[in-house]
Amino acid sequence: MSTKDSARKRGRDLSPTLFPTASEAVPHHEVPPARISPLKPSPVYDTYWRFAAERQEVFFRRLERRPPPWTDDPILLEYKFTNAYRASDRVSQYLIRRVIYRDDLPTHPAEVFFRTLLFKTFNRIGTWELLEQALGTIAYADYSFERYDEILTWAMSRGLKIYSAAYIMPNAGSLGHDRKHRNHLKLLERMMEDQLAARLAASSSMQRSFDLIRDYPSIGDFLAYQYVTDINYSEVTDFTEMEFVIPGPGAVDGIRKCFDDTAGLNDAEVIKFMADRQGIEFERLGLDFRDLWGRPLQLIDCQNLFCEVGKYARVSHPESLGRSGRTRIKQRFRSSAEAIEYWYPPKWGLNSHSVHSARSSI
Repeated sequence: MSTKDSARKRGRDLSPTLFPTASEAVPHHEVPPARISPLKPSPVYDTYWRFAAERQEVFFRRLERRPPPWTDDPILLEYKFTNAYRASDRVSQYLIRRVIYRDDLPTHPAEVFFRTLLFKTFNRIGTWELLEQALGTIAYADYSFERYDEILTWAMSRGLKIYSAAYIMPNAGSLGHDRKHRNHLKLLERMMEDQLAARLAASSSMQRSFDLIRDYPSIGDFLAYQYVTDINYSEVTDFTEMEFVIPGPGAVDGIRKCFDDTAGLNDAEVIKFMADRQGIEFERLGLDFRDLWGRPLQLIDCQNLFCEVGKYARVSHPESLGRSGRTRIKQRFRSSAEAIEYWYPPKWGLNSHSVHSARSSI
């Protein structure tokens, strides 16, 4: 069975009985409307699926070392958008390969947790490399608040950014320090002292792990969901990404643009609907979606896609204002000269496929 046929089958099997299945395939130029009553999709709904398919094509064309441009979509050519799969993004790839799965760093779950949360607190590759250059081995066994503070304070004094602009990190001021990074170091210390890694490892579900992280000062729903997803790339936990989802503000904006009426479904339920529906909708639209070597879009990916299509629609559907009312996309696309050798959590069983795809194109 081909990857596309597998995705179609999965889509039919998972489609909620509330929604009728798609009709048999029709020619691409005769696209039937989505049959998802009582939900009422807007024109952006179909754009969601087309965006996902084309953004994933860009991923594969780059992986296969094809020369640019990798798309003829003028919006994708001009503006920056994340990958269809969260784990394929550059920062996630760095986290997985250069932070979590390192042969030269301690493999104890507490140490892996420490590295993961340290990296994700700043979410900036440059900050991790700055710390690594100054400290050598990054390990909780050698951790010193004073030393880490000294390095980060020095960097800021020279005008270096230590936090990513991907999302806003709350200050955690209740921990008593006058600088944000100091509060975040103390927050990480508290998690380690509470043996949070062991508690997460013993959790029965992704939602329970989310709740444990959510209990800490300044960590809201969105950040706790990002953290639990990042930790789940490691061997500390092993939950399916189809188990649990928390919509971020950008995703909520995208949902409002894709649907005129969600028929009483909450935002998390809408994301689950999209994950279950993917095979049917790609087929309906005549899209040959290339999934991640048999791995369909997961809840975290569908959540992210709502965020990205919400941005995309600012240009493609300017009449659709969503919840934010924003009309411009800030980040322009800049091609990086550095190729990524894609590598995923080994437990997913994808790495032989990614290596083969890259090598077969050379």
